[in-house]
Amino acid sequence: MARVPYVTKDELSPTKKDIYDQIQKRRGHVPRPISVLLHQPQAAARVAALGEYARFDTSLDPVVRETTILAVARETNCQYEWTHHAPLAERADVREEVIEAIRDMRAPSGLLPEEGVFVQYVQELLRTGVVSDATFQAVLDLLGPAGIADLAVTVGYYGMLARIAGSFEVELEEDRKPLLPE
Repeated sequence: MARVPYVTKDELSPTKKDIYDQIQKRRGHVPRPISVLLHQPQAAARVAALGEYARFDTSLDPVVRETTILAVARETNCQYEWTHHAPLAERADVREEVIEAIRDMRAPSGLLPEEGVFVQYVQELLRTGVVSDATFQAVLDLLGPAGIADLAVTVGYYGMLARIAGSFEVELEEDRKPLLPE
């Protein structure tokens, strides 16, 4: 059970229900990490807006985006993110070998350079707070300045979401089976 209740639309004041609707509109639901933030609706709205950009509107190719999200989920051991994004990664055509290597903590070893560099970027940034010149340049060469900005936003957003889920002990929905090894 989460440390605070998940907020439903009915629990919000009439003036805040539109925030719930806006969050739900593009996703089709309100993710649990956002629903715990609805205790502070303005914060939830702003976090969700950044998430909408990271998930739907960046310049990142879906394979790069989902590989990056899985790398963040694994690096932070976030069951919620992994379980929700592993199927999305498959649908985005992330190779099964990439998903397995990230899940099993073997990546970037054994991956093609153009796949592994994104895992390396995530690992460096989340482990040390900085990205090496070599990794940054490799990503910059692949994505350009706008793409690497979108990559940094994606890592930052999903890293924040993982910390929110961990802080509040957000669980998977009852209909979801955990996909990340404990």
